[in-house]
Amino acid sequence: MLKKAVLEMAEKAKILRAGVIGAGNMGRNHIRVYSEMNNVKLAAIADPDLDSLNRSTSLYSINGYADYREMIDKEDLNFISLVAPTCLHFPIAKEVLRRGIHILVEKPLASSVEEGRELIAAAKKIGVILGVGHVERYNPVINELKKHLATGTLGNVFQITIRRIGPFPERIKDVGVLLDLSTHDIDILYYLTQAEILNARTESARYLHEKNEDLAVSTLRFANGVIGVLIENWLSPVKVREVAVNGERGMLVADLLNQDLYFYENNYSTGSWESLNIFRGMSEGNMTRFYIARGEPLRLELAAFVEAVQKQQDFTASGEDGLKALTLAVRLSESAQNQI
Repeated sequence: MLKKAVLEMAEKAKILRAGVIGAGNMGRNHIRVYSEMNNVKLAAIADPDLDSLNRSTSLYSINGYADYREMIDKEDLNFISLVAPTCLHFPIAKEVLRRGIHILVEKPLASSVEEGRELIAAAKKIGVILGVGHVERYNPVINELKKHLATGTLGNVFQITIRRIGPFPERIKDVGVLLDLSTHDIDILYYLTQAEILNARTESARYLHEKNEDLAVSTLRFANGVIGVLIENWLSPVKVREVAVNGERGMLVADLLNQDLYFYENNYSTGSWESLNIFRGMSEGNMTRFYIARGEPLRLELAAFVEAVQKQQDFTASGEDGLKALTLAVRLSESAQNQI
């Protein structure tokens, strides 16, 4: 029994070899985090852009490959982070899965629902982990918000409004805000409500992007009665990431960037003027700022994925979760294409 326990401990402590495909802005963050993990050896990076590749390989003194397939051939990798443009997710992830390697795909899972389904089926058939980079699930303020909703801080929840706005990103050419931004927020809504969406609609416009929408406002109705509102654009001079949840006891507001959570209580009162006595409404009450144990969401996400690979267990943001967000985002995106 002692020998078995020692072997199990040794297996858990095993250093895993990681590869990263894509050395752009987000890819460099994956590279940085893996390089700082004690239980991970960042083995190699692949990117056809030699300038981006050389920048990272020289900084971290690791092997670099212009072709990800050569990296897989030459490196003994336990898992891979795929941080390439969305249009490349399916062909690359399909090849990685075919080689029997665990993979974390940055959201969205793929460019189409059919591609997403095929990747999920391939992962199940081969028996490897397919995770999706819905990083907001690992944002401490989102999880604190989720706890308050579960314990009834707001009572009955009426509406969840998410704002995700900021400047135009030159790096994103192949998708619009609905596939790039809404996939984050659709997943947040599913994660917080644990309910299915009955119907959804969107209004969109294109001002700066060459092909796709760069502004969208979507409304969603959930089976539990909650109304979701998504406000997203690449046209704002300031970056805002905010979730506001309205309920019968007040409003919870989560600032995802600063990881602050506020509770604005409802103060039920009757108007003092005789002419207003017919109204019984809500007025401003106390405001509470909750303590949050802050942490980098990406670091928490990648640590959770490494743990899932080590223990051969499910990853919180599964391929199926990614497919749910993708399915609705594609539906909204197709609607948007008919408007712009």
